[in-house]
Amino acid sequence: MNKKQHTELLVGIFLLAGIIAISFLALRMGDIGLFDNDEYIIKTRFTSASGLKEGAYVEVAGVTVGKVKQIVFNPETYLADVDISLQRNINIPEDSIASIRTSGIIGDKFVKISAGGSDTYLEAGMEIIETEPSINLEELISKYIFESDN
Repeated sequence: MNKKQHTELLVGIFLLAGIIAISFLALRMGDIGLFDNDEYIIKTRFTSASGLKEGAYVEVAGVTVGKVKQIVFNPETYLADVDISLQRNINIPEDSIASIRTSGIIGDKFVKISAGGSDTYLEAGMEIIETEPSINLEELISKYIFESDN
């Protein structure tokens, strides 16, 4: 093998390694999840998911343990079906309560799970029955203003 072929081989290997590294980083940054399956999905239903976005974080006891995967309108129940992805090592009691909260006064919405006391835990595909929608600040203010006039 002459020097030119050796150099071209090294450049080719370096280029291939760079493409693999960039692809791996793109998949990880894009949160595609091809390489790890350490999460499971549970379901919730809210009367209003206003302001909640896919990718919003989910917390239990103030600690982020997952994120919102999907939000869809269910035309049969007229509720917002929200799929939540949780870390596999997190066990949520079946009598827990999911609520939509705001971080700060005008911050992003997130899902807060208040753990129940049941000995039975939710498994993948199961649903948190008890939910609380977010507080609509505009409705609260208008209710306060119009009721204070009476």
